[in-house]
Amino acid sequence: MAKKTSTPTLDRHPVVSRKKWLAARTRLLTKEKAFTHARERLAAERRALPWVKIDKEYVFEGPKGRETLADLFAGRSQLVIYHFMFGPREKAGCAHCSFWADSFDPIIRHLNQRDVTMLAVSRAPLKKLARFKARMGWSFKWVSSHGSDFNYDFHVSFPEAAVRSGKQFYNYRLGPAFCADREGVSAFYKNSRGEIFHTYSCFARGIDMMNTAYQYLDLVPKGRDEDPDMAQSWVDYHDKYRSTLP
Repeated sequence: MAKKTSTPTLDRHPVVSRKKWLAARTRLLTKEKAFTHARERLAAERRALPWVKIDKEYVFEGPKGRETLADLFAGRSQLVIYHFMFGPREKAGCAHCSFWADSFDPIIRHLNQRDVTMLAVSRAPLKKLARFKARMGWSFKWVSSHGSDFNYDFHVSFPEAAVRSGKQFYNYRLGPAFCADREGVSAFYKNSRGEIFHTYSCFARGIDMMNTAYQYLDLVPKGRDEDPDMAQSWVDYHDKYRSTLP
């Protein structure tokens, strides 16, 4: 049975002269520039959103012991948290979240230069996180929210009753329940008085733009070449892929 993908056959793709290609490429460039400007305006609107002050005390378990949300800023004023799907009962972290996490280490040092700390948070105990992190070869900071309300308050983890009911509040709406944990990204700001504010969160397809590999796949002829019914069914841990070389 042929693999089901969203990509049509390329055997009959139009082939033209360089002159005609350049004309078509220039027309597309106009649209790309418009998209870039629209994206910049959207980013400005995102930054202009009102904030919510965090008054609740959250405590995490990190490599050096217990840390508060304020501690996670590590001396910087801005914090980005990746909500990594890894529950207390799971043996390994989510393969799809791992797909995103594979790009964290190289960018964090650049984010640090712009007054941003980035790390991951999961409900699994710290020992499980450390073992899986070592297996994947990652060095970014990853803390456990086990026993904390943090994941639940930010709508990336759900009580068993919600999962059993088939309904959970995720991505700003009540929808079908798939599992006890979901993926997301949240941003926070800490002012000179030490007050912390929640400034932004995105979930599901909203984190698509943070996946470096997808941005490159969007440039090539086959694109993401995914099953339209199960978009990320091809994704696996990077140490599980078979070599694609002859």
